Amino acid sequence: MAAFLPLADRTVLSIAGEDRTTFLQGLVSNDMRLVSPTRAVFTALLTPQGKFLHDFFVVGRDDRFLIDCAADRVDDLLRRLKVFKLRSKVALAAEGDDVAVFAAIGDGAAEALGLDAGDPGAARALGAGLAFVDPRLGRLGARALLPAAGGADLLSGQGLAPAAPEALDRLRLDAGVPDGTRDAEVERSTLLEMNYDDLNAIAWDKGCYMGQELTARTRYRGLVKRRLMPVGVDGPLPPPGTRVTADGREVGEIRSGRDNRALALLRLDALNGAEAGQQTFAAGDAVIRPERPDWARY
Repeated sequence: MAAFLPLADRTVLSIAGEDRTTFLQGLVSNDMRLVSPTRAVFTALLTPQGKFLHDFFVVGRDDRFLIDCAADRVDDLLRRLKVFKLRSKVALAAEGDDVAVFAAIGDGAAEALGLDAGDPGAARALGAGLAFVDPRLGRLGARALLPAAGGADLLSGQGLAPAAPEALDRLRLDAGVPDGTRDAEVERSTLLEMNYDDLNAIAWDKGCYMGQELTARTRYRGLVKRRLMPVGVDGPLPPPGTRVTADGREVGEIRSGRDNRALALLRLDALNGAEAGQQTFAAGDAVIRPERPDWARY
């Protein structure tokens, strides 16, 4: 059933000005030349050493970019972007409480908003706002940036029913998709161990951006030794940071989770035994069952 829910943990920044494309192009991992009112992208901002700082969605709207980002870290993102503004003809601003972020999920949700779920990143105007298919995976549904006053009514008018607040979290845990700093460690995680390469966050042919050298070297030299992946949990859900062990040997760490599902950062060299049933992974008092996502190419 197609449904919607407000994402209270998300907020919107805007970048206006004639240099907005070139400004972001040299900073983030995806190709900002793709962004338009009909195309959204998922991307990340890294340290110069290629370590994770922020991830967010970018979509075009008239003469500006709109950035769908984590509300609890928006001030840090805005501060970091302003450091690089220099003489660029751009204006950075937080949209505040005027714009709300919604998720539309379930069978037919994207189509109810006039979008094709099979085309991740496809975007269109929706009322006084816009909507786009989640650029990471079409199965995650769509997102809508709408006026806070009346946004829910608009989505109801499109035939979407209200969903439980945790519905999107359950969906992305089942799919094995990370959720920002709940799963990535600031200034420590790399994009490839978080599977951002398979989630359409990296343009390998765009040229230089901050952290590009390490990201490319990690890929081409096959240096990825750990990957984030979904796990089934048999037993009490371990809190984030719980060590995952196999025969007493540490092989990873639990990140975000809910009920009997979680994401864990696991050593690739330890997976074969677990997948063959020759080893048991444990975290806290629970048994962990790794599951390679069907969308991941590693």
